[in-house]
Amino acid sequence: MRATGRERLPAGGGYLVVAAAHRGWLDPFVVMHALPSEPRCWFLGSAPSTFTSRFRERLVHRLGGILPVWRGGVGVDAHVASARAVVENGAVFAQMPEGTVSGPAGRIGAFRIGAAVIALRTGAPVVPIAIAGTEELYLGKRIASEVLEPTSALALLGEDAPAVLPEPGSRDELALAKLMTARLEGLLGPVVERLHPWTVDPPGRRRLLRDRLTWLLLRRGRIDRE
Repeated sequence: MRATGRERLPAGGGYLVVAAAHRGWLDPFVVMHALPSEPRCWFLGSAPSTFTSRFRERLVHRLGGILPVWRGGVGVDAHVASARAVVENGAVFAQMPEGTVSGPAGRIGAFRIGAAVIALRTGAPVVPIAIAGTEELYLGKRIASEVLEPTSALALLGEDAPAVLPEPGSRDELALAKLMTARLEGLLGPVVERLHPWTVDPPGRRRLLRDRLTWLLLRRGRIDRE
């Protein structure tokens, strides 16, 4: 596993991580590999997808760092509160804005706007991390990550940043979040595409335990996930 750009990380914690492309169960571990072991990194994760077996539940409890959420009935306010508590206590809050492992290898999928809303409301620094090579796993599989230059909600908006941020939940906030999301896609997409070729092995390479490792903590499906 190769991680580059660590020298760009802010000293200490108190920042948000936005990571893509999200293509497998290993991705949170790839992010943690790119970051220092301290301060701790916390992920917002789907509870129904995370706690699907006793093995997974024991693993998550042992590793920690998961803030479980249930889709439906819970607004973004709870997620913002979780992120704010993490960064204000000097830790790192990480999200994978694609929200799913489905998507093409070597390219990002469409981002959801939640990460942008959290960045707007917390004002915390944003560290983009590009990931490539996790769409399939086997012994010796090459995986790459790269930490990009830290940014922020206002820096991403640039000249489009308002003098005063709009009211939470307003149409104006939604418009800013969509613009920020597009710019995060513009930052991470080319880096993922650049990293991906290094992770691809020749067709004749033996892929030992590919089926078992790829789906170790995922619901079984197609490897290409197109």
